[in-house]
Amino acid sequence: MKSHLPDRYDPESVEPKWNQIWDEKKTFAPDTSRKETFSIVIPPPNVTGNLHIGHALNHTIQDIIIRIERKKGKNVVWVPGMDHAGIATQVVVERELAKEGKSRTDFTREEFIEKVWEWKKHSGGMISKQQRLLGESVDWSKERFTFDEGLSKAVIKVFRTLFDEGLIYRGERIINWCPVTKTAISDIEVEYKEKQGKLYHIKYPKSEFKSKDPKTLNQGEYIVVATTRPETMFGDVAVCAHPDDKRYTNLKDKFVFLPIAEKEIPVLFDSFVDQEFGSGLVKITPAHDPNDYEAGQRLKLTPINIMNLDGTLNEFTGKYNGLDRFEARKRVVEELESKGYIEKIETHVHSVGHNQRGGAVIEPLLSTQWFVKIESLAKPAIEVVKSGKVQFQPKMWEKTYFEWMENIRDWCISRQLWWGHRIPAYYAPNGDMVVAESLEEAISLFEKKGILVTKDTIKQDEDVLDTWFSSGLWPFSVFGWPEKTEELKQYYPTSVLVTGFDIIFFWVARMIMNGLKFMGDVPFQKVLIHGLVRDKDGKKFSKSLGNVVDPLDMMSKYGTDSFRFFLAAVLPEGKDILFDESRLDGYRSFCNKIWNSSRFIFMNLPEDFSPIEPNLDSLEDTDLWILHEFDQMLGRYEKAYSGYLFFEMANAIYDFVWGSFCDWYLELTKARVYGNVTPESAEKARQVLVSVLKKSLGLLHPFMPFITEEIHSLLESKELAKTEFPKAYGVSETSPAVVRMELVREIITKIRNMRAELGVKPEKKCKVILKCSNKELKEMMERESKSILQLSKAESLEFLDSYELKNTDSVGAFSIGEIILPLEGIFDFEKEKQRLEKEKKQIQSEMEKLENKINNPSFLEKAKPDVVEKEREKYNTWKEKLESTVRALEKIGQSI
Repeated sequence: MKSHLPDRYDPESVEPKWNQIWDEKKTFAPDTSRKETFSIVIPPPNVTGNLHIGHALNHTIQDIIIRIERKKGKNVVWVPGMDHAGIATQVVVERELAKEGKSRTDFTREEFIEKVWEWKKHSGGMISKQQRLLGESVDWSKERFTFDEGLSKAVIKVFRTLFDEGLIYRGERIINWCPVTKTAISDIEVEYKEKQGKLYHIKYPKSEFKSKDPKTLNQGEYIVVATTRPETMFGDVAVCAHPDDKRYTNLKDKFVFLPIAEKEIPVLFDSFVDQEFGSGLVKITPAHDPNDYEAGQRLKLTPINIMNLDGTLNEFTGKYNGLDRFEARKRVVEELESKGYIEKIETHVHSVGHNQRGGAVIEPLLSTQWFVKIESLAKPAIEVVKSGKVQFQPKMWEKTYFEWMENIRDWCISRQLWWGHRIPAYYAPNGDMVVAESLEEAISLFEKKGILVTKDTIKQDEDVLDTWFSSGLWPFSVFGWPEKTEELKQYYPTSVLVTGFDIIFFWVARMIMNGLKFMGDVPFQKVLIHGLVRDKDGKKFSKSLGNVVDPLDMMSKYGTDSFRFFLAAVLPEGKDILFDESRLDGYRSFCNKIWNSSRFIFMNLPEDFSPIEPNLDSLEDTDLWILHEFDQMLGRYEKAYSGYLFFEMANAIYDFVWGSFCDWYLELTKARVYGNVTPESAEKARQVLVSVLKKSLGLLHPFMPFITEEIHSLLESKELAKTEFPKAYGVSETSPAVVRMELVREIITKIRNMRAELGVKPEKKCKVILKCSNKELKEMMERESKSILQLSKAESLEFLDSYELKNTDSVGAFSIGEIILPLEGIFDFEKEKQRLEKEKKQIQSEMEKLENKINNPSFLEKAKPDVVEKEREKYNTWKEKLESTVRALEKIGQSI
């Protein structure tokens, strides 16, 4: 048997080696001979993207699940892919063209799209290469792209179906317009930020006083309207008050004069007006505000669009025509002030919509776009979550889902881009329109309507579909829909979706709606929601803050296994992760612990060693104890996995491997492994060591695929990724061997704690006396005396029925007796007492400073909550140190 590991673990050589082996052997291809299936689709990252720490967390969670389910004997498929990312990709390519002094309009649409495909070929897809570095057990032959021919066919099919059923329509409505990217974006792509702006209180003279100098207007001759956007006044078509606002009942059927636009507009009444905001009067600008648009529809007002698509004002604004909206605001205010129309200007904090991609301020704009009627699709999607057919974990995210779905609005799906799935609507020269799945079908449909067109006279809609329209079909389009493929039959619905809470609306809701509509079933049974990864102070990662962490750097510095284990081990259920790089060093140490322990085992195996399953009937106490410990850990691990509690799984296997296996069993069996006992005892110890190591590697593997695969390759040729999930040994906790070994461990731990509390240095060996009246247990402890001596660093060990204590003896109790450490001659009690008294004063001084600080009202008022919390944590740490020091002083006081 090959039995050699290098003296140190080198991730740089091991990781690429196993990635290559897995690829060559097609290790992660689905095993269709297995009856039970398990499938996951990866949330498709943008083709423009790089692996960020959010991806690393999300993909690590999925990989843990996939590797476990594969080990459990299921036909597993994990589908990777990328999203064409309409806006993001077009922006990137246009930026590259700008470096050459060119723009999109220098090319035809077809030429530009060809440029995008060239960019994708050379620069796109970087993220899939980086996913391989993370060790993802993906079948890369199944990689999909939302612009693949099959997936594009699915998109057109869905559009056509929804249009034919009247669920897709083209109409004029208020949408979110980005003047920078010059396209509509959906409601949920608008990020609202609190901004400090101005609230302008503007005088609108009553019609009968319109010719009067505004500077001489008296109270009652004008009304005051407050607005944050005075540049949109040119689009005002009315002023509105709440019907119950008694201040303005006298204005019914009246008109007011619109300053600088020099026209009269009516005063109307509608319940959407907030009586408490400003003066209780609002300007109605239906073309530039969603609430005003709805009010305008109710009040039968004609909208006036005063904005160009680039964010400049148009011809309806007179001399302001062509000015940028923000410059226009400045100049409009100046004119209003100079003419006396401004009553006052207040500082005002309000929520301003920004495009999530690029950060431009969004302009609400009346525009003709394509929409999906969403309400009828949303109702069944709400019911499947309420009934439990789709389960969110943690369950609290169901509330977020319901709040969105129960108040959902029609979805604007058209985008004014060239890169994307072009809307399959075709127009005849007379303006007539049909929706078809191809140009040929469109011509045929026109002919049936008696309209003769050719491929040269017919025109396709210029707009493309929102990227989320195609990604919303992902769970079934990746398996070949609309064709009824064998894969679709096998793997839909998928088993679980792993995603962040931030795309519940973007993606999760749309997949559920589409799955029910087109597949007649939910797309997944569980939605596992994880938090965000933030910096150690709880802040979001941001380039502007300079706190961004590149996962590839962390993987290179600490090894991918350490990084993956960290992500899982610190992942609280449904909450955010605080990224502290210092913890990665601890998990790198864990990798080294696994490696060195495995190396020790292999070094002590004979050349002819052949692993066999341990025979429980012939094992020694220590052997049965470690098998029981493994069983206990396996129970914790599986229970945690059933609830997808990855941090509990990680901690269970970590505690067992580092503690029970390495620090206890390895140490307890060293004498046997070295051959200082009978050959039979040595062989049993080696078999147990190898068996437990092998099973532990199987449980570590989903978290740490590379190091575990490398070590396991010395045990058998079959890849660890394809071995079955470890089984329990079946050793009962009531087994006499387990009971005895727990007692031995209790004694050793107690001796170690007594030494530590007194400050007895590790190199100082002292005598140990065990006082016990139970004859049977006393004999058992005598059998394990070598282990107790070795692991407690004792010089000698005596078992006595009675013992007369001295002042210099330290005494501690254990479950069936007492432990006595005679410390005369090896420990200076008086000197240690003086040291501890000095340390106690220093601790009390630090605590006093912190106590004054955290009880200071001024500090509590000015400091950020996280700073206050850190100071409290420091105080609690010092408090624990004080309690420990006081206990040590009490011990010494008893001995002097």
